[in-house]
Amino acid sequence: MEPRARPQNEAEVLTAGIAVLRDRLPTGWDVRSRSHGSVPDTGFDALWDVTAPDGSTVALVVKVKRLVERRDTAALLQQLSTSTGAIPGSRGVVVSRYLSPPVRERLSDAGLSYIDATGNIRVSAPQPGLFIADRGADRDPWRSPGRPRGTLKGAPAAKVVRALLDHDKSWAIRELVDIAGVSTGSTYRVIEFLETEGLATRNSSGAVIVPDWVALLRRWSEDYGFVRNSRVTRWIAPRGLSNLLQRAAGSSVRYAVTGTLAAATWAPYAPARSAMIYTSDAERSAQLWDLRPADAGANVMLAEPEIDVVFARGLTDAAGLMIAAPSQVAVDLMTGPGRSPAEAEELIEWMTRNESSWRR
Repeated sequence: MEPRARPQNEAEVLTAGIAVLRDRLPTGWDVRSRSHGSVPDTGFDALWDVTAPDGSTVALVVKVKRLVERRDTAALLQQLSTSTGAIPGSRGVVVSRYLSPPVRERLSDAGLSYIDATGNIRVSAPQPGLFIADRGADRDPWRSPGRPRGTLKGAPAAKVVRALLDHDKSWAIRELVDIAGVSTGSTYRVIEFLETEGLATRNSSGAVIVPDWVALLRRWSEDYGFVRNSRVTRWIAPRGLSNLLQRAAGSSVRYAVTGTLAAATWAPYAPARSAMIYTSDAERSAQLWDLRPADAGANVMLAEPEIDVVFARGLTDAAGLMIAAPSQVAVDLMTGPGRSPAEAEELIEWMTRNESSWRR
């Protein structure tokens, strides 16, 4: 249940946080705030004693931060590790006004408990056997309507992300602007967002570096999708997929094969039962490739993309077939139908093992 009023400062965030915890404790459990002066001050913001029905107690060392971004996780972990190290048996907890799903996942992966004022909570204390997990809001209920939301949606973001994925290097902003083909302002906005998510960093000279391209790819998949970002029509290849690929190879229309058929270039998973193909003109492609419209039983999806980066840095195979770049194929599989997400994991494993062969 969301609070009626937005917590205005850290004191109000703490008050909301302990109320969320108290409301979700099992019957017979209690939580009380302890005075700072009773223990060494190692930089924490509050100390809460949680007491079980049998009288056993665990101290929760609290670090409060009104806004938490994914890049804050390492610093919070270090601060709470120092604090809990000074209080034997204690557990660290991050308390915030609101924690987004990616931030909650990052905190959980780091082994940190968390609470936000909307009711998102995950608190674990093996002694005395406490585990609480509950969902609050998945969107910040207090975000100002005029404030832009962090996102990787849209053409500029897709073009910048694809450039960062496809090249293993540190980037001067001007160089990234040129390769991605977007404005300087758009590039800065995307990089600033990636920095807040912990997906991009700057070195001492100001150059942009992607420390984990897989994490970047997964984050992009949250805002990009094969179907979401294209006009998709469905067709039947009456003579089978092999005949379709033979007809497509060398044809005059602009296209790029993606999905399972493309992934088989690098990491065969299972025989393809359908085709996913980007094309600049679906009707023209269907005519050239002898496809038939289908409402049911389709084995071909033709996608006219909103963003032409899907054609960038592809390759031509030995048969003359145009294949989308591995990074594009991977994100399309991650957001595709049926078994596509499992195939994406196989492709990502290949990409990780063979990074130098596709990431220049």
